[in-house]
Amino acid sequence: MAGFVGDTVDLVDLTVVPYPAVTLFVNLRERLLVNDVARGSVVAGLAPQGMRVRGQDIECMQIRLSPGVAHAVLGTDLSGEVVSLEDVWPTELPARLRALNSWNDRFALVEASLGKRYEAGRTVDPEIAFAWQRMDARHGQVRIEQLADETGWSRKRLWSRFRSQLGLSPKRAAQLVRFDHAVHRLAAGESPASVAADSGYVDQSHLHHEVKAFAGITPAAAANAPWLAVDEVAWSRPHCANG
Repeated sequence: MAGFVGDTVDLVDLTVVPYPAVTLFVNLRERLLVNDVARGSVVAGLAPQGMRVRGQDIECMQIRLSPGVAHAVLGTDLSGEVVSLEDVWPTELPARLRALNSWNDRFALVEASLGKRYEAGRTVDPEIAFAWQRMDARHGQVRIEQLADETGWSRKRLWSRFRSQLGLSPKRAAQLVRFDHAVHRLAAGESPASVAADSGYVDQSHLHHEVKAFAGITPAAAANAPWLAVDEVAWSRPHCANG
């Protein structure tokens, strides 16, 4: 979780770079414009295409849920979709958060609310959780056939169950994890050539194609994306509030 506050009249206009998590944006002030539509609090599924967030005097909470946790908390997969929070989780959480002045109190409330939803929800199969953990640990550089062997399932069964529970095929999920690792290395100043070579891409043009496919921007633009630049600060601690 991270809290963001922008006490300025300047317009915040950010393109959201896809991340291998389901993301909740809980708005605590005026409505945000998401893809040029006025929204309250929203949920962005895995790999939303071309998501853009705009607004002024921003105060919101961003919550990232691993796909397995999101499945239990929200009860549905949201691959590539952006929907209102109330559509998947009818809750008074935004109003309760607005009534609190302390970010620590807000974080505690969200943690307790998520914990209750998770305990009451339906968790993913242990084999699916294992497959995702393997993908994450290996930065997406995995073979689906090997994952199937490690889970004891057939490739067809893994593909079917993974997609039905997390919303993406195993191959697409691995590509998303690999993409995320690659663009954060680009943002850290590494060259596209070295990132491509070390991240499992065939060549630099393959990296370019995948970054464009996921984020709609070039690797050079991704390296300077404000959305990525804030990650090192916003997610450096379990909970954080930022100006």
